[in-house]
Amino acid sequence: MTFKQKTHSYYLQLVQDRIDVFKDMISALTEDSKNDAKGSAGDKHETALSMMHIEQEKLTMKLKESLTQKAILDKIDSSTVAKTIILGSLVKANGIYLYLSGALPKIKIDDVNVIALSPQSPLGNKLMGNAVGFTFEINGTTYLIESIM
Repeated sequence: MTFKQKTHSYYLQLVQDRIDVFKDMISALTEDSKNDAKGSAGDKHETALSMMHIEQEKLTMKLKESLTQKAILDKIDSSTVAKTIILGSLVKANGIYLYLSGALPKIKIDDVNVIALSPQSPLGNKLMGNAVGFTFEINGTTYLIESIM
């Protein structure tokens, strides 16, 4: 398995784990609200149900975001290596590994830090479509694309 494939696999698992957690939390809240409806009465009951509903909406939004991230990762063929940077490219620039996929947490694979970023982010936008040797500047920092995997 290549470094890029390990990176892709790790991010897929990370996003799937998030999806599972959010689904479990939403399911638990739904169950709690059903149980709460059986034994409570009055204003406190209404407030508790309202708070559960708000929390459920927040979790549903996070779940949708994670499902969107997974859909993007599912589109990426981690065995593809392009001459120019595309969605799914693992780029080394200034000694930093950047994975063009979506805004996800920094991870460590084989003692190497990898930062996942969205192609729509300022840095991702500058990288897209460029090749090894391309230099550009963002926020006063000059970047050089050293390699594309």
